[in-house]
Amino acid sequence: MSSISDPPLPERTRTGPTVAEAPATEAPATAVADPSAADPAPGFDRWRYAGVFVLLFLFGTETFLVSPLLPTIAESIRTSESAAAASVTAYVLVYAVSAPFLGLLSDRFGRRRTLLAGTLLFVLSNAAAALSTGLTLLVLSRAVAGLAAAAAGPAIWAHIAETAPDAVRGRALGLGMALFSSGQVIGVPLGGFLAGLAGWRSAFWALAVGTAAAVPLLLRQVKGSTAPAGPQVGAVRAVLAGWGDPALRRALLVNTVFHAANLGAYTFLGAVLVQRFDLSVEALGLVGVLVGAGSVAGSLLGGRLGDRARAAGRSDLPLLPLWGVLLAVGVVVFAQGPVLVVALAGVVVWFLASGSFVTDQQTLAGTLAPELRATSSAWLTSTMYAGTGLGAWAVGAFDDVADGTLLVGGGLALLAALGGLAVNLRLRRAAA
Repeated sequence: MSSISDPPLPERTRTGPTVAEAPATEAPATAVADPSAADPAPGFDRWRYAGVFVLLFLFGTETFLVSPLLPTIAESIRTSESAAAASVTAYVLVYAVSAPFLGLLSDRFGRRRTLLAGTLLFVLSNAAAALSTGLTLLVLSRAVAGLAAAAAGPAIWAHIAETAPDAVRGRALGLGMALFSSGQVIGVPLGGFLAGLAGWRSAFWALAVGTAAAVPLLLRQVKGSTAPAGPQVGAVRAVLAGWGDPALRRALLVNTVFHAANLGAYTFLGAVLVQRFDLSVEALGLVGVLVGAGSVAGSLLGGRLGDRARAAGRSDLPLLPLWGVLLAVGVVVFAQGPVLVVALAGVVVWFLASGSFVTDQQTLAGTLAPELRATSSAWLTSTMYAGTGLGAWAVGAFDDVADGTLLVGGGLALLAALGGLAVNLRLRRAAA
């Protein structure tokens, strides 16, 4: 690992650094100006984060596990597929609405308590889903799973951001994001395979058992991890505090627009491929592997490039606009590529940009306002879901979804790139 460190945060963001941050904030300014003169950074011990990395993989699996199992689940509990799909909506809605408030709990009371509470609730919710014999219990169990992930997820990202060495913070967050994406690429097919062997309930039992197995690691590895002490204001005011920071507010708005282009267009990826190239369901499953591979590669690349940029004194995340432009390129190539191979190459570029962007945003949330790490991370997820809904609605408004994907996905991606420039300018002014 290279020996690099983050530049000192602006005075308005320094509200009491954690032990892990103390060397970076106490280092003389010359160490930042000349990275080669900085003290060697401690190595990144990946095994120290084994517990939370396992959880991120399982959370990634959980997010899309129900979709391929919908027909089987609907038949088992004697309901329609559209009714069973309410279990997916329940998970997403509860997560999006509750995440900022549960992120505040993590910022107020520490990572360990919130993380363990969310983890145990995740075990119970998946066990309840496995025991469901009707639609009501299934939807409720999925809503509780969303609540559990909303409690544990922001706490995980905040824990990594404040305990990873400054020199490799981006790489640590990028690895976590890569494992989350791997859960969607590897975990979901494995869950489907297990469901084919032993019934759909076995997939939820596997999630419950796997999560429970991670608890001993969490007890040992997250022990003593606490949130930095911030100003104790009212709950609502604290939840909205991130929107009061100009740079963070712009980053959240850019996040909304980026994912309106990214995941909003992704909603119709399968439909566009079927329309343009008449792909089978099996072939679409293989396309999902490309999506995941691009996301994993982007997550790792974004973290590494972000660390190098900060080592050179660029704390303004100069790569955000690049990811917006690359997203636009990927969407346009996908929607207009004359042959399947070219369109699929566009998919890889698309999700390479997506993984890189998300990692950079998590790094920003973990650095800009230390006292609001989990709350800011939670808002990233909430605005991601909001953008996804808006983008899907906009693309779906077109009679031809390929045209909608091209215009909405490509256009909003370029708008997000311009927004990334605005974020950079604000961060430069703050640093000056």
